[in-house]
Amino acid sequence: MFGIGMPEMFLILAIALIVLGPKKLPDIAKSLGRALGEFKRATNELKESITLEDDLEDIKKSMNDLGENLREENAGPVPDPESQKPASPPSLAESAPEMDQTEQPPIKK
Repeated sequence: MFGIGMPEMFLILAIALIVLGPKKLPDIAKSLGRALGEFKRATNELKESITLEDDLEDIKKSMNDLGENLREENAGPVPDPESQKPASPPSLAESAPEMDQTEQPPIKK
C-alpha cells in the first residue's frame, strides 16, 4: 500500500485508538472510508471525461480528414463549361417518323 507493512499499520491503529478512544474510532473510520470512496468515484469520473474528450477529438479529426479527402477528390481539374454542355433533346419533328401532314394516325377504340 504506501510502503506500510503490517507492523506499521498495527502501530498506527494502536496510536489512533489511544488518541481518539474506542467510542470515536469507528465513526472516524466510517467517515474516512466514505471520503476515500467518494474520492475514488470522483477520480474515476474525471478519467472517464478525459477519455471521452480524447475520443471526441479523435472523431472530429477523422471527420475533418474525411471531409478534406472528399473535397480533394471532387476538386480535380475544372472542366470546360463549353465541352460539358448536354446535348439538346431532339425536337418533336425530328423524333417523329415522317408523315404526310394530311394523313391522320388511326384511332383505336
